[in-house]
Amino acid sequence: MESESPFGEFVDSVSGNIIGQEDTEAKLDVVECELPLIDLSHLNLGNPENEECKRKICEASAEWGFFQIVNHGVCQEIFSRIHREQVELFRQPLQEKTNEKLSNLSSGCYQWERQTAATWKKFGWSAAFHIPVTTVSQLNELEDLRSSLEGFAMKASDLAQQIAEILAENLGCESTFFSENCLPSSCYIRMNRYPACPVSSKVFGLIPHTDSDFLTVLHQDQVGGLQLLKDGKWIRVKPNPDVLVINIGDLFQAWSNGVYKSVEHRVVANHENERFSLAYFFCPSHDTVIESCSSEHSIYRKFSFREYRQQVQEDVKTTGDKVGLSRFLNQA
Repeated sequence: MESESPFGEFVDSVSGNIIGQEDTEAKLDVVECELPLIDLSHLNLGNPENEECKRKICEASAEWGFFQIVNHGVCQEIFSRIHREQVELFRQPLQEKTNEKLSNLSSGCYQWERQTAATWKKFGWSAAFHIPVTTVSQLNELEDLRSSLEGFAMKASDLAQQIAEILAENLGCESTFFSENCLPSSCYIRMNRYPACPVSSKVFGLIPHTDSDFLTVLHQDQVGGLQLLKDGKWIRVKPNPDVLVINIGDLFQAWSNGVYKSVEHRVVANHENERFSLAYFFCPSHDTVIESCSSEHSIYRKFSFREYRQQVQEDVKTTGDKVGLSRFLNQA
């Protein structure tokens, strides 16, 4: 199919050379469950509802690293419009999607897994448009998508700031850190597509990883496939297009001195159905220094966001894997 990324070419070219292995465990020994569900409208009520809502957010961030929110303020029509435009955009021929004239963005904003995986498990069966929030306004040729993404980004930014402040206050830390360092100019949106996969038993849609940000705000369709690791077991997240999924990133784990958990998660490939999702990544500027806000001994040493990103990129390039926070453990 002309609109596809070169997934088929990957299978054809490496199936004879790729390191042999058993099928992935992606669909084995997995339990489906409901993530903690939090009604954000309770934040607008008086006590004790307000404080109980905050407590649930902090508890879920510490125990799960993931939770769902309802009454989040993003109308379903925005998600419906984005989905329609997203499908149309991904249906464009590959040459068009990689041509910056299509979206008026840099040619590198459209990404897919290249043919560098040494094993099936290292290959992600997905493609994405990676769009800095400040460049959404440049989508002049895609006016409907631009308008919808701007609405989503504005609301997701407000939600991330609100949740970050609640988590900071729970630690007794200065909550203005986020309003000063995590501005829209340093955040980005990622539109994902996971095509139906003919080798779904061998590959992931997105390989196991943690997010290199403070918070991620995710909307997914009804197909499902998101799984997270909890207590050594993979948990299948039941899809619900009416909620937003929030997860803690590496930076929040370091900043909270390990109180809030950045949890490994993945997306399994689907043999029959394609899946779409939309994510907002709440990030600081590259020069922002990440250090524990706690007065206790710091688990992690100080580092800048730029240093962290560079280390992650270097590890992926040299080892094939993201090492993450363990690179920044405090040796003192």
